[in-house]
Amino acid sequence: MPPKNYRRCVSCGLLAPKNYFSQVVRNFPHHQITINEGMGRSAYVCPTLECITIAQKKKRLGRTLRTSVDPEIYDQLKSRC
Repeated sequence: MPPKNYRRCVSCGLLAPKNYFSQVVRNFPHHQITINEGMGRSAYVCPTLECITIAQKKKRLGRTLRTSVDPEIYDQLKSRC
């Protein structure tokens, strides 16, 4: 069992402390997608270009958040690398 506050990357499966990752949130109740803020369904991705590219190509963030993710969200994530 992983320690408290550990999360898993949707792309590579890395298990690490929550603050290592970029958190992508589908906010409740408006279903807006934000990065590192808000409350709702969340997905975590490593702050590396490789993991973000895999998440976009295989639509892993969209599948985890159960909604479509705009390309501009991926651009914002890539700019944070």
